[in-house]
Amino acid sequence: MFSRFVTIVLLLVALWGGLAHTSGASGHGGTYVVKSGDTLWSIAHRFYGGDSRRGAWDLERRNDLGQGAALAPGQRLVLPW
Repeated sequence: MFSRFVTIVLLLVALWGGLAHTSGASGHGGTYVVKSGDTLWSIAHRFYGGDSRRGAWDLERRNDLGQGAALAPGQRLVLPW
């Protein structure tokens, strides 16, 4: 009886661990390929919505871009989540 309970609990923990999502705290985000006409502000608005100032600042910092840096079509940006 006890071994059956332990087996069920272990299976549930394994299932939960396999389906769990990360919190995103590790700083890994997706990537975005810059298209013609994109700006940090337009990308920030698309992915972060609302007030784009924080999103644009996070994009600058995460991608080591200087303030006012020009984006080039085809450039890959790391999206901070």
